[in-house]
Amino acid sequence: MAFRLYSNDLQDGAKMPERQVFNGMGYQGDNLSPHLAWDGVPEGTKSFAITVYDPDAPTGSGWWHWVVANMPADTRELPQGAGSGKPGLPAEAVQTRTDFGKSGYGGAAPPQGESHRYHFTVHALDVESIPVDAEASGAMVGFNIHFHSLGSATLTVTYS
Repeated sequence: MAFRLYSNDLQDGAKMPERQVFNGMGYQGDNLSPHLAWDGVPEGTKSFAITVYDPDAPTGSGWWHWVVANMPADTRELPQGAGSGKPGLPAEAVQTRTDFGKSGYGGAAPPQGESHRYHFTVHALDVESIPVDAEASGAMVGFNIHFHSLGSATLTVTYS
C-alpha cells in the first residue's frame, strides 16, 4: 500500500471548507485544523511531521500555515482542531512558528481576488525527533525533514 494522507474535512483538489479558513486578514473562518489521517507508512518510520504550505503566497518564499514535528511513529490520525488548541496532538509533538508569527494552525487567507493552493503533507522520518522547538521556522523544520525523510504524502486544496 502506498503512503497516503486523507481527511474527513478536506478532499484532494477541492475547495477548503470555511471551518479551516483563517479568522482575520479580512476572513471570518473558524480557523480549525482539519482532521488528518494516514496509512501505508514507510518501513523504518520513527516519527512524523506535518506541514501546511501555500506556494502561491505573494512573498517570494510561500507561506507556512502549520508545522508540527516529532509525532511518534504510532500516530496515524489527528482530530479536527488538534492544531487549534483542542485535544488531539501527541504529547511529544511540537508545533512550530508559522508565517503568522506564532505556533499552531493558521488557515487559508489569500489576498482578495487570488486563488491559492494549500499543500497538507505528512512526512515519515527516520529519527524519533528533529532538533526544533516552538520558535523554529517552517524553513528550519523543512531543512531537518529533508535530511530524514523516508517519504511523504500530500493532500492539496484551494481557496479563493
